[in-house]
Amino acid sequence: MSAIHTWACLLLWIGFSVQDKTPDVTVVCAVAEDCALPCSFQPSSNETVRWFRQDVVVYTLEGGDSGKVHTGHEHLSVYPPLVSHGNATLIIRRSGLKDRGTYRCHVTTSEREHSAKVIVKVEELSRLSGYEEMKCTVHNVFPAPRVTWATEPRTFEELRPVTRKLSDKHGLYTVDSRLRRLNAHPDLLYICRASSSYGGPAWTTSLRVREIRGTQGRDLTLPCKAPEYLNHPHLQWSFSGGENPSRIVTYDPKSGHSTSSPAWGNHVELDKFRVEFGDGSLRLMDPRHSQHTGSFVCVFSTPHSTHTERNHVTIDKLGGEDTNKSLPAEKEEQDNKYQHLKKQTFWK
Repeated sequence: MSAIHTWACLLLWIGFSVQDKTPDVTVVCAVAEDCALPCSFQPSSNETVRWFRQDVVVYTLEGGDSGKVHTGHEHLSVYPPLVSHGNATLIIRRSGLKDRGTYRCHVTTSEREHSAKVIVKVEELSRLSGYEEMKCTVHNVFPAPRVTWATEPRTFEELRPVTRKLSDKHGLYTVDSRLRRLNAHPDLLYICRASSSYGGPAWTTSLRVREIRGTQGRDLTLPCKAPEYLNHPHLQWSFSGGENPSRIVTYDPKSGHSTSSPAWGNHVELDKFRVEFGDGSLRLMDPRHSQHTGSFVCVFSTPHSTHTERNHVTIDKLGGEDTNKSLPAEKEEQDNKYQHLKKQTFWK
């Protein structure tokens, strides 16, 4: 997810020509997320828009055409209908490290010229994963952030993380911080925060892992609650039975709408009233042993924070059923799948 700092426009009047110039803007993009580079100007007519990266033209739009993307920059775009309204924002689709650098927006109209510089940084969100050990990682940032750990509720045991910081040839840091799980407190919430010495927003990620057992055919509630540090977060549930995760349902706090995958529509229920207040618990209806034993993962997210709850669910068959009728090979396959599931890491 991208974070965009909004700056006020400053108008400079030079000689007999009119030129708009805004202060430099710094935009922090998240790896693999879309990112917007702002460029606003006084609308007129006969607009020509050129975006430069490191003084090389990467995008051109003239006279209301559909825009020309230069070779190697096909993931860049400007929405032409907005240009006539004074908006030449450049969109970077699925931004990557190669998109870092200094960009310049230059707009020429029949009455004036406008120039704006945007400095783009690309960072990977901090991630938290682990079973016997929790690991929090931050990639490609500068300067090296300070990483701190906490739990909810707080415990009397001292947290002793081991943190390593490595820099690459470009001077960007990767930070790896590890903490052993406190096995005496199986339902703890682990929180990792990465903050920069020069200020700016801190990145926060948290994780809770739990084991849940249910009975085939009996509805089951899978808990998931957002911590207090998250404000109006996006919600997504996914499921993995030992393979790639599949999306179950998402909730958008802006629209207040939830969207379920067709394959899960008759098996899950999300209370939209409760989720507005941070309770994203999912009701699993008529669960099946063969279909719903696996890992149900709930993720609350905002631009600078994520909270993950990983529920390892085992659906037992009804006591009245003759479970010995299952073929030995089938039982072994289910056992192996669950053991693999317990060892895998959700974050890739």
